[in-house]
Amino acid sequence: MFTFFKRKKPEVTIHSVSIPTFGWEIVDQNAERIVWVNPEQSALISLYFFNIPPDLPTVKNTDELRNFHRHSISASGGGIVEVSLFNLHNIPSVKTIFKIPQEEHGMTYLASVTIPFENCSFVIKAQAVETGTIGIRDNLILSRFLQNGEVTFDDNGLKNWFEDPYEPSFRSGTLMNKSEREEYDSDFPDHPLSIVRSMMNKAIQEVVLKDELKYLNIFNK
Repeated sequence: MFTFFKRKKPEVTIHSVSIPTFGWEIVDQNAERIVWVNPEQSALISLYFFNIPPDLPTVKNTDELRNFHRHSISASGGGIVEVSLFNLHNIPSVKTIFKIPQEEHGMTYLASVTIPFENCSFVIKAQAVETGTIGIRDNLILSRFLQNGEVTFDDNGLKNWFEDPYEPSFRSGTLMNKSEREEYDSDFPDHPLSIVRSMMNKAIQEVVLKDELKYLNIFNK
């Protein structure tokens, strides 16, 4: 008599996702996160595994998702540069880029991709901070817009320079400015925003999702 056993599903862990690490040094590693740092650029990339249902409101309604992040990050004094939905290996995923003012001066830029499943999620994060001489990118691009008249001064200061990328009437937090558009990254490759955007684009292109993730239900809100 034969006895048949169901094959046990492989365990899902933080190692179920693999990302490019740029040859950087691991400075923190446990069951929930792995962090790699490049001290030369004041930059890091990290991978997180959350073994709980995602706290995302949706992966179906872009406007709702943007509104959720807009109010969340502005309440902390920051602002959104990008919030978008896309399919990562056929899994509806979320890409965000936030800007957060540092205590003294300059910005921290944080890019992330959330890969959500029904009962867990993986998050890839890239972070870089402004150090040394700051504001070069902003000032040079601002000069161009002032010269062509797209940005002007009024009684409240600069007009048409600071703006939420999706909701022009929103005025809270630290708003994105026109120099932070992706089209200017190639002119300023060492700017922290260019760095995190490039890192995240590479992570999206090269991320590997292991076979055990095929057994998981995707996030369906």
